[in-house]
Amino acid sequence: MSAQQDGRPLSGPPYPPPGAITGGVPTVSVDVPISAVFLALFIGSAVGHMTIFKVNMRRGHKFIMSALMFGFSMARVATMVMRIVWAARSTNIRVAIAAQIFTSAGIILMFIINLIFTQRILRAAHPHFGWHKAVSIGFKALYALIILMLIMVITTTVQSFYTLNRNTRRIDRNIQLTAASFLTFVCFLPLPLVILGVIVHRKTRLEKFGIGRWRTKVGILLASTALLTLGAGFRCGTAAMPLRGRNNPAWYNAKWCYYFFNFVIEAIVLYLYILVRVDRRFHVPNGSKRAGDYSGRNKQFDKHDSLHSEGWMETRIMSEEEVFDDEEFCDCEEGPLKDVER
Repeated sequence: MSAQQDGRPLSGPPYPPPGAITGGVPTVSVDVPISAVFLALFIGSAVGHMTIFKVNMRRGHKFIMSALMFGFSMARVATMVMRIVWAARSTNIRVAIAAQIFTSAGIILMFIINLIFTQRILRAAHPHFGWHKAVSIGFKALYALIILMLIMVITTTVQSFYTLNRNTRRIDRNIQLTAASFLTFVCFLPLPLVILGVIVHRKTRLEKFGIGRWRTKVGILLASTALLTLGAGFRCGTAAMPLRGRNNPAWYNAKWCYYFFNFVIEAIVLYLYILVRVDRRFHVPNGSKRAGDYSGRNKQFDKHDSLHSEGWMETRIMSEEEVFDDEEFCDCEEGPLKDVER
């Protein structure tokens, strides 16, 4: 790219960013080693989630979220690769565009995964509400809006590099801020929904699914949502700040902010989901369509269902702690659960 004068490129497009960006322009001495570490971490995450997905599928245990987390890990692998390439070719604006798009795009998969987990928590705790048609439509609308916002972010990001028109860039920035605000809201949404689902008095028996304690499932989802919301809130907040000159960056433009609020948080969540085995904890029977399907009250499980064939959720008497969970939150006419739990 040719030299610049007074902050304006003498040739193009594409043009360099008009101001300071979070993480700055990567350098070989600093960003390549850091990106290489995260590259290894996300490759390990991709291998872990795909291994779990493949093993489960061979056992007839379908858990699509493992494949989605593999996809997100691979998106982050591509992000790190583009960051390294950008460091080696710091004047290549097209590489910078690709790097920024990969940084923004992949995270929506984690938002969708947490929304799916949230919906399962609501359906288990309040089946009449969680399985209501309006609620199901609402979640589907959220998924559609997430995809729409992603398309808007990618389109406006690319366009902003190919124009010097101030009005066009202003419109692009407003669209990006709108999308960032919505995605932050979507990322945060599981927190109030799950908390309300737990504290609101239940009139039906808790319909447990997967393995492990109910409270552990809730805690895992709340923790991961809080971490992802921290990252999304940082990105949204910094995007709304006044644009700073490239030679006068703010503290939030520092490299440590870029890596911590994006990739450190995401790596923690990805490996957390591997370690706690969300593929077992948040699994529900295939074809669940109404209240009672999660626990199998409506039909017998298929003999090939791995949760039974592998002994992960074999019929057993509920422990005293699990009975306490139901007694504490449920005021059912049937009284405490004394039958078997699936």
